Amino acid sequence: MVPFSVLDLCPVVLGATPTDAFRNTRDLAQHAERWGYRRYWLAEHHNLRGIASAATAVVIGHVAGATSTIRVGAGGIMLPNHAPLVIAEQFGTLASLYPGRIDLGLGRAPGTDQQTAVALRRTLTGGVDRFPEDVRELQGYFAKAAPGQAVRAVPGEGLDVPIYLLGSSLFSAQLAAALGLPFAFASHFAPDQLMMALDVYRRTFQPSAALDAPYAMVAVNVIAADTDEEGRRLFTSIEQQFLNLRRGMPSRLQPPIEPADDRWSAEEHAMIQRVLACSAVGSPATVRMALAALLDVTSADELIVTAQIYDHAARLRSFEIAAGVRDSLPQTTGARHASGA
Repeated sequence: MVPFSVLDLCPVVLGATPTDAFRNTRDLAQHAERWGYRRYWLAEHHNLRGIASAATAVVIGHVAGATSTIRVGAGGIMLPNHAPLVIAEQFGTLASLYPGRIDLGLGRAPGTDQQTAVALRRTLTGGVDRFPEDVRELQGYFAKAAPGQAVRAVPGEGLDVPIYLLGSSLFSAQLAAALGLPFAFASHFAPDQLMMALDVYRRTFQPSAALDAPYAMVAVNVIAADTDEEGRRLFTSIEQQFLNLRRGMPSRLQPPIEPADDRWSAEEHAMIQRVLACSAVGSPATVRMALAALLDVTSADELIVTAQIYDHAARLRSFEIAAGVRDSLPQTTGARHASGA
């Protein structure tokens, strides 16, 4: 069975607060654990009123402390925003508190706009360009210290926290292949290069101590409901979210509206269709067909399921349906375990 995992952006919906978002995240994680999801990942974003997971390591601790078996981690930490030693210490702390349950997914984007990126880093010089070196430095902090090593991650040293590379282009696919690491593609909002990235990753993969063969994870929006009509209505919240971002007016997650084409221009409509192309929306039967087709074309080793849904009860129901769909899909022989799974 291809495992399903959760990507949670910790959404702050219209009329609610980050406190509400954290409470809902905790509740969703506990349900996801009971429904058999493999891991629960949270994403680093900044200066976005609708996303509460800016202090990602703190929220990971909140989720890990509220669960007992599901793996919890970052999907991901935007490494150019941080010194590798700081991330090694944070995730070394998490791995010490919750042994065998912590994942560390890494991205090279800022997770925000350029002005906020400058506020985070104080400079943009060299951050993205140093990403491969920073990944290797971070790996070094998790390894057993070398004789005479002056700087160590305490805690962190020797813990071998599993590292995953995330991306929406060929760059991270190539780097994950070169370093022999699991790779997750952000097709839930940037599907254009999905197939090319998977091909590059698998074709150029170099075995490592972490992984002996490629392990590819594919992210997908799943907005599931009891009927196609209700799923399509719930999907309008994420459509509004991307439309507001495109218009330079990011906001909290909006309540769903009746589907209509007159709220956007032809150009905006095309943009929404393109960025959200990797989505399964509708009834259980419709979602099952969409996910089966996605697995057939990508041969993904794991699906990362995300759902930006305004109503928390409807969001829980969507993930419950997705878990049922997972259990009804044909058994495959291609899915394997990544390190740390």
